[in-house]
Amino acid sequence: MKGGWGHKLTGYAGASVVLLIGWQLLSLAVDSAALPGPVPAISEFARVFFPELLPHLGVSLWRVVASMVLGTVLAVPLGLAIGRSHRLDAVAAPMIFLTYPVPKVVFLPVLLVLLGLGNASKIALITLIVFFQILVTARDAARSIPSASVLSVRSLGAGRMDVARHVIFPAALPDIFTALRIGSGTAVAVLFLTESIAGNQGLGYYIVDAWGRIDYAGMFAGILGMALLGVVLYEALEMLESRMCRWTHVVR
Repeated sequence: MKGGWGHKLTGYAGASVVLLIGWQLLSLAVDSAALPGPVPAISEFARVFFPELLPHLGVSLWRVVASMVLGTVLAVPLGLAIGRSHRLDAVAAPMIFLTYPVPKVVFLPVLLVLLGLGNASKIALITLIVFFQILVTARDAARSIPSASVLSVRSLGAGRMDVARHVIFPAALPDIFTALRIGSGTAVAVLFLTESIAGNQGLGYYIVDAWGRIDYAGMFAGILGMALLGVVLYEALEMLESRMCRWTHVVR
């Protein structure tokens, strides 16, 4: 485990150096106040983090985590059930295929009217997006489980719930975590959109407010905060998957 974290930290350090160099070169090439270099942006991030940025980061983190938990709790059981039932799939699959391609962000004005400008509308929209991503993944993962795996457990006297608990759910779990990691990036992107349009809290609001005040260093401090939020979510999911799906992590 320590060696794994050591390699990961080394990789992050190397990638950060490359990105910072590229950022500095691009800033010099553009030569505009709208694109400050990494030094003033990181300095501003460090200066405003505790007094100003941290509360907004906390609000954004709460909104994303709540949305992903709700989306997962609702989508996983339904997706697994649809994937393992031909009758249920015959009814639900056409509805999924018709609604999944629709961009869910178009419902933001409706949710703002119905749920207001606070947390509820933002969490509802992100939950809706994460729900469909996990639903489709869980359904496909459940459908791809070999029948022999199910029959071998049933031959030992396992019931329907035993099969779901010991075969279906563990087999689909790695794919569900993959959907969660992909969904976390989408969730953060949608979070920025919702917070920048409505409300007075969150990283999206902080970024757009700094932009409106022509405070480009502050704007990039908010962008760094959004990047930090994405990395924290991704790594948290990686750690959770390594604990819950130990059989998929082999020694290399």
